[in-house]
Amino acid sequence: MAEPMTMDEKIKRINELYHKSQAEGLSAEEKDEQARLRKEYINSVKVNLRSQLNNINIQNEDGSITNLGKKNAE
Repeated sequence: MAEPMTMDEKIKRINELYHKSQAEGLSAEEKDEQARLRKEYINSVKVNLRSQLNNINIQNEDGSITNLGKKNAE
């Protein structure tokens, strides 16, 4: 079984497939791979962004601290 690709390897492969599609076109299998890798990349970005947003705290005028992740989860 093949070892899972790192995110850097996925990005490199996405770029390789893009350049190949511009130069000569992609086979059906390559188009499927490209779509799958793009979806995985987008999902990873969403998870990372959500994690960052969940860790943002703001200080209110009264001095209290509000965690935006908990506030928006309600």
